Amino acid sequence: MKNLNLALVRLFQFVVFVLFTFIVLVYFCTLILLPLDVVVLVSKLLGSLGIGTLFGAIIAVPVVAYLGKIVYNTPGLVSMLIENGMDLVSMGKQRVDAFNKIAESVK
Repeated sequence: MKNLNLALVRLFQFVVFVLFTFIVLVYFCTLILLPLDVVVLVSKLLGSLGIGTLFGAIIAVPVVAYLGKIVYNTPGLVSMLIENGMDLVSMGKQRVDAFNKIAESVK
């Protein structure tokens, strides 16, 4: 029975590890892909106004770069975004480590 309990604890530990890994990957990939999505949306908007998609993308990239510069120059915003991601990492590590204590008590 102890082996079954230990196996269940390890299974739940793995599920929590995979869940937090997925959440952290989604968080940081969102930070990377959001400006690219804005470029696509602005180029489609300019395309609907009659400007070609290629020229719309050529116009959209500097617009998004300027918006990125505004975000970067906002005091504390970028560091707060990175700290939130790192808090997710540390919280996930704490939750996975909590299963080790449970596994030790089951043994």
